[in-house]
Amino acid sequence: MSDSIAAGGVVAGPGEGTRAVRAGLPEPVKYEPTLPGPVFAAHFHLPGEPTGPYTYGRDENPTWTHLERAVGGLEAPGQDGVETLVFASGMAAISSVLFSQLRAGDTVVLPSDGYQALPLVRAQLEAYGVEVRTAPTGGDAQLGALDGAKLLWIESPSNPGLDVCDIRRLVEAAHARGALVAVDNTLATPLGQRPLELGADFSVASGTKQLTGHGDVLLGYVTGRSGEPMTAVRRWRKIVGAIPGPMEAWLAHRSIATLQMRVDRQSSTALAVARALRGRPEVTGLRYPGLPDDPSHQVASRQMRRYGCVVSFTLPTRARAERFLDRLRLVDDATSFGGVRSTAERRGRWGGDAVPEGFIRLSVGAEDPEDLVADVLRALEESA
Repeated sequence: MSDSIAAGGVVAGPGEGTRAVRAGLPEPVKYEPTLPGPVFAAHFHLPGEPTGPYTYGRDENPTWTHLERAVGGLEAPGQDGVETLVFASGMAAISSVLFSQLRAGDTVVLPSDGYQALPLVRAQLEAYGVEVRTAPTGGDAQLGALDGAKLLWIESPSNPGLDVCDIRRLVEAAHARGALVAVDNTLATPLGQRPLELGADFSVASGTKQLTGHGDVLLGYVTGRSGEPMTAVRRWRKIVGAIPGPMEAWLAHRSIATLQMRVDRQSSTALAVARALRGRPEVTGLRYPGLPDDPSHQVASRQMRRYGCVVSFTLPTRARAERFLDRLRLVDDATSFGGVRSTAERRGRWGGDAVPEGFIRLSVGAEDPEDLVADVLRALEESA
């Protein structure tokens, strides 16, 4: 998976593991830690004119700066004119793009099968006079809704259904119509795909999930090309104050060092779990983009370097799904995904996703693949 050796054996830059381990670190200073500790400060010494990088804690913080450089180096390695802003949560990051770019009378295109909070976002946008169109992710269906749109919002792979769209194709079509494009990159992570390299204007993600990977941090970020759109996002963060705490930012930066190891382990194990589920008669609607027979595999293979840690499938009934979850021993029944400890849930319990009652979203952790596969298969047998 390393991209350090290009065609002909020419060194093209550090590999992804090296990049993750070194991401965002400051220049070494004698007797100082490699990764400086979190800076807890509401204000900074500021005599005279208010110039310089750090003036007030709602605007900037040195701990954010290190993390933002780390994320930007993974989302857009080697690219100039790209900046990253961190937020208190993934929804704070999502909201910052939508509400900073759209005005009354504008039109936005959202996925109809995306994250369950998007219907809440839609209601708020419509209350502000923004027209909201929706289309499913699969089959690049959003192409038919782009005319007159100001912003296209892509979620690929979609959560929880794991559909994939051709990001580059949608970006080109949107830009031809004068629309900006934001891609929710939460499920893929920057090691799975890089939306800005596919032409997107924004890559947005919840750092709560696999980016940090330990289930102990709420965080979000927006990476985009420098210019007025990102200036508007920064201004929105300042106005709303949706900023991360320095401890959360520091924990996130610390966790990024192991991102490649975690993503590689979790992706390979997710494929093993998907393969084990493929032959089960009680399992329907199995989705994992890494399976060669998955409906999204061909598109995913063109734009993704790793296929993620989430597997989705449906069991015959709600009761069967709940018995299955109850009999798992290595998988926590919890919402969210991307952590080193496997989690699963019956997604329909929240009521916000258009999924069957027996639909399961399984997030594969870092357990030994053989142990996790055995646990899943045993739980299926015992729940029959």
